This record gives sequence, structure tokens and C-alpha cells, in this order.
Amino acid sequence: MQAVLSPPGKQSPRMDRDALYREVTEKYGAALGRLAAAYEAEPERRRDLLQDVHASVWRSLALFDRRCSLRTWVYRVAHNVATSHLVRQADLRFVELEELTADVDVEALVDRKLVMERVLGLIQRLQPIERQVIILYLEGLDALAISEVTGLSPSNVATRVHRIKHTLTQRFHERSQR
Repeated sequence: MQAVLSPPGKQSPRMDRDALYREVTEKYGAALGRLAAAYEAEPERRRDLLQDVHASVWRSLALFDRRCSLRTWVYRVAHNVATSHLVRQADLRFVELEELTADVDVEALVDRKLVMERVLGLIQRLQPIERQVIILYLEGLDALAISEVTGLSPSNVATRVHRIKHTLTQRFHERSQR
């Protein structure tokens, strides 16, 4: 395969994309791994999802025009891939949901894993946009960043996060009392 030579002082689009992709993997690689874990619990399918996310991010960088931050672009692509994966797999998991179970007596439920599985089950039943919003929130993004990824307004995001947390907490406690 022949190398493509660029004019002096100008990199080829492929080199720009490769450099951007290296930046993405350095800055957001761990977050993409957590995102894949949030959407897929089964290790083999999680690796496939993460590989699909990376491939899609790399391909999408050819279209990255810097109208939004690289972080927003990467999260948008990653969440679109993961949402498509959810539709195909109909399976969702998340690793840490401390905030939603903070007032639950975990010892009374015997096993923290059981608590987490129950909360994950509740998240699975949310509508896709609600799942996306709560996962981004749990990943540490603020309302503005979530709005850039989802296309919702920041105030709509903040309202949804509040409602989703309330709904999940309420449903969790309803099931605990049965």
C-alpha cells in the first residue's frame, strides 16, 4: 500500500482523523469503557459493543467539524451506537448507582449486588431517551453536556433527571415493600 503524501505543512484528512482518534482514546477511552459497561453486562457482548463504539467514533471523525466539543461529539456517537445496541440486544446494565439506593438498608436486602440488579432492572424499563439521560448523568455529565448529546434543552434535561431519579427511587421502594 502506498503512502499518501500531503503538501508541505498540511496533514492528510486521514492523518487528522487518526490524530483526533488518538486524542479521543487518551481522553475518553475509560469513559467509553464505562459507557459500554452501562449498556451491556455480558463481557463478550460488551467487548463487541465497545469495539463498535470505537469503530463508529473513528469513522465519524471524518465528519467532525468542531461545531461542538470533541467530548460532546464522542458521547453523541457512542450513545447512538449503544442505543442501537440496546434495541438489538434489549439488555441494559450499569455498574454504580449509589445515589439511587442511598437511603436503602442494603444489609436488610442481604446483598448489594441484589440491590444493584434491581435498580438496573428498573433502568432497563425506562424509555430509551430516559435511559440515555440517566446514564449520562450517572457518568458525571452536567445538564448542558447532556443536552448537547441528546438534543434536549438543558432545562428539559434537568427536569428529566429529577423526575427519573424520583421515579426510580419510588419504584425501587415499592418493590422493596412487596
